[in-house]
Amino acid sequence: MVQEHGDSPYGDDLKNLAAEISQDRQALLQLLADLDVPVKHYKVYGAWLGEKIGRVKPNGRLLRRSGLTVLVELEALRLGVQGKALLWRVLRSVAAQDSRLDSDRLEQLLQRVRQQIGTLDSLHDRAATALRASTPRLEATSQAATRKDAPL
Repeated sequence: MVQEHGDSPYGDDLKNLAAEISQDRQALLQLLADLDVPVKHYKVYGAWLGEKIGRVKPNGRLLRRSGLTVLVELEALRLGVQGKALLWRVLRSVAAQDSRLDSDRLEQLLQRVRQQIGTLDSLHDRAATALRASTPRLEATSQAATRKDAPL
């Protein structure tokens, strides 16, 4: 999304989110190492492939993006962030019994997730407002069509 929208009004927020998500990924990799959980590279590649396949969609626009694309991308990103929040919550609850987990660090990660969700919700609202402003109202379009089809 940063590559596609970096120069848009959403660019700065997306760049900040990308940096934070990268930091969260590093935190996850460190947690996996601390817990002696091996990284399954085929799952990483599978997620990458799923993201690429998700870009292929039958929207009738082979070379151009649909007006709804940014909303769909923001919604998918929000789902990922919500999933990350669930993981941090579970690990925070386990931290009381497992000294390898730092509950304070997990709380910080949860706080950052809350901020990320707020940012994504704000971006979604802005994108939806921009889309509504650029799309003619359905009622006006159907009334004009009715007038054209009306007998003289």
